[in-house]
Amino acid sequence: MGTDRAATAGSAQTSSRYPLTLDVAGRRVVVVGGGPVAARRAEPLAECGADLAIVAPALCEPLAALVDQGRASWQPRQYRQDDLGEAWLVHTATGDRAVDDAVAADAESARVWCVRADDAAASAAWTPAVARIGDLVVAVSGGGDPGRARTVRNAVQTALETGRLPLRHNRGAASGSVALVGGGPGDPGLITTRGRQLLGEADVVVVDRLAPHELLDDLDDDVLVIDVGKTPGNHPVPQDEITRLLIEHARAGKRVVRLKGGDPFVLGRGGEEAIACREVGVPVEVVPGVTSAVSVPAAVGIPVTHRGVSKQFTVISGHEGLDWQPLAKSQGTLVFLMGVSLLADTASHLIAAGKDPATPAAVIEDGYGPRQRLTTGTLENIAARAAEVGAQPPAVIVVGDVAALAAQISP
Repeated sequence: MGTDRAATAGSAQTSSRYPLTLDVAGRRVVVVGGGPVAARRAEPLAECGADLAIVAPALCEPLAALVDQGRASWQPRQYRQDDLGEAWLVHTATGDRAVDDAVAADAESARVWCVRADDAAASAAWTPAVARIGDLVVAVSGGGDPGRARTVRNAVQTALETGRLPLRHNRGAASGSVALVGGGPGDPGLITTRGRQLLGEADVVVVDRLAPHELLDDLDDDVLVIDVGKTPGNHPVPQDEITRLLIEHARAGKRVVRLKGGDPFVLGRGGEEAIACREVGVPVEVVPGVTSAVSVPAAVGIPVTHRGVSKQFTVISGHEGLDWQPLAKSQGTLVFLMGVSLLADTASHLIAAGKDPATPAAVIEDGYGPRQRLTTGTLENIAARAAEVGAQPPAVIVVGDVAALAAQISP
């Protein structure tokens, strides 16, 4: 019976708590206490621009830093009742029950909200555990159990950071923007946390063929998805039109994500898009991605550098005119992107320029995709071996001694 009565009392107490967000900027907030717990309460108040006053005989280092930086004032003495004059809010965290009781009682008499660090049940106000992503604030109250609140907050923070919870603004943005997001080699788990956040906030997504399309399934139904994917020899949406779309939707107040495969600045024309946006005053953010030049070879056990084998690597567009002499003389790894259709020409040019025909080489198709396949050989025979198996783009070509390591490293 006693347990039931206690549970009922606890439930009633929790149900009487009214969640509220306070604007403390420029308003007097008093923190009583000079230790680490008081510091944890004071720091976010200073960040919010509170007129912060600390009352304590001595200060721990973080609180002393706030005072030194001019972000808080300090009364180096014991608490007095008149310390609450002009205060809108008080936090007490002295570690002395009698002092905290006195602060709470004075605050109650003065009609000032008081947060107690020592006894949540006796506190007139609670500080929730807070998760923040940009301008989004999620507060979690643990019903008098701060540890529980922190655990839930951490889970929410992770879900927000990874885009598993919706982040879109329902009232629209004050102004539009463009984010050039590298989606990585195609595996949805290899996009960066920041890229995933921005995708979750997007109103418009302009997506490439090699981007992680699975992530689009999580978008709201009203998010506009524009597929501008290119295949070899087939560019249905020219680059000028892609750039125009980005700018047009951003100027209409939309949050636009340009979702690319790999990294936007590694043979991804992201630089052109960023310049075009900047020139017309559209805010643009560039989010790096895991480039396929490194990740796709790694998927089959080929490191692009390896101690005693290769100290450097060069990333090359495989379908443009190249200066073969310096490439043939390179002592490092050569990584060709978008070059499978010209592989025979590439091999012959390198050999003609002096590259050893016996140099190990590899073709990795559809890295991290359902058709992932590794074909190995030497520079002399790799084109024939790739043709034998019908190698198709997308594919990454590796030329260098590291290609031979796949047999030792690949599972």
